[in-house]
Amino acid sequence: MIPVQNVYYMLAYVFQVLNAQGYREVATESFDNAIELCSAILTKGVSVQLKRGLGREYIERKGAFSAVRGKINLSESIKEQSMLNKQMICSFDDFSENNYMNRIIKTTMALLLRSDLSKKRKKSLRKLLVYFGNVESLDPHRINWRLQFNRCNATYRMLIAICNLIIKGLIQTTASGRTKLMDFFDEAHMYHLYEKFILEYYKKEFPDLHASASQIPWQLDDNEDAMLPMMQSDIMLSHRGNILIIDAKYYAHTTQQHFNKRTIHSGNLYQIFTYVKNKEAEMTDQKHKVSGMLLYAKTDEVIQPNHVYHMSGNKISVRTLDLNQDFSIIRKQLNDIVFEHFPKLAK
Repeated sequence: MIPVQNVYYMLAYVFQVLNAQGYREVATESFDNAIELCSAILTKGVSVQLKRGLGREYIERKGAFSAVRGKINLSESIKEQSMLNKQMICSFDDFSENNYMNRIIKTTMALLLRSDLSKKRKKSLRKLLVYFGNVESLDPHRINWRLQFNRCNATYRMLIAICNLIIKGLIQTTASGRTKLMDFFDEAHMYHLYEKFILEYYKKEFPDLHASASQIPWQLDDNEDAMLPMMQSDIMLSHRGNILIIDAKYYAHTTQQHFNKRTIHSGNLYQIFTYVKNKEAEMTDQKHKVSGMLLYAKTDEVIQPNHVYHMSGNKISVRTLDLNQDFSIIRKQLNDIVFEHFPKLAK
């Protein structure tokens, strides 16, 4: 079980805006569960956005009007016989806050009001919903999360991500009409958060490292690459010719049972080995070293993988990261990985 406060720290690395002054009070608050945490982040984020002003967009409106507005649609006016009521079918662009992102936020806040949330959180959400009076709700099961962000709406990026976490954490509504929440961060959600947290941690804390989630090209003897899967690394760290490829794994079980023996997940090991060997073959400079690591989130199982293997001239490590600790210890675990593979940075 990961302490809720550590979930906040992980989110703070993924969404750097949470380190801003406006979110400091959230960082110091104590939360009983993850839904309370995400609700607090959303409430604070919406409050900050309201001070800037809700984002507006030109949205096309169409309907029957007594006074002409925008373009007249004569064919539809005749078809609908709107002229009998002294009206015309018109279409025009309205500069409105009823855009898709605001609708997602309103839908999320409305769902939270139906959930098992504390009275304090619900009171704060109701106050904010007043400002969304002209914004329509969406069907939470049909939201399109593939949104485009730019400089005009960049402040919405974290808000929409938190909304995504909240809505996808919902389970079906009970007969009484109340919406309950499952273990809020299930394995699928935590897998993504865990991976992004590690990458963003290294980007922020080790600026001398080049940290990225780079693709690794297949080293082919010819140009035939039809149907080959993409090799997408989770985290790739590089510094002066040294490269460490990390595959972050968040599973309920860190090992697999094989003939009454616990072993590392074979598919994971094959994958990281393939990444390392193809990356090494890509490097033409002789002064380089490529290593790989499977970094599992520690579970409550008795046997935890913690091994170093030397395979075909490359170092392949299997480690666990204990997230059920004070964050200072988590920080040390992550730092030690860098110092082990990039000793010059330890000085």
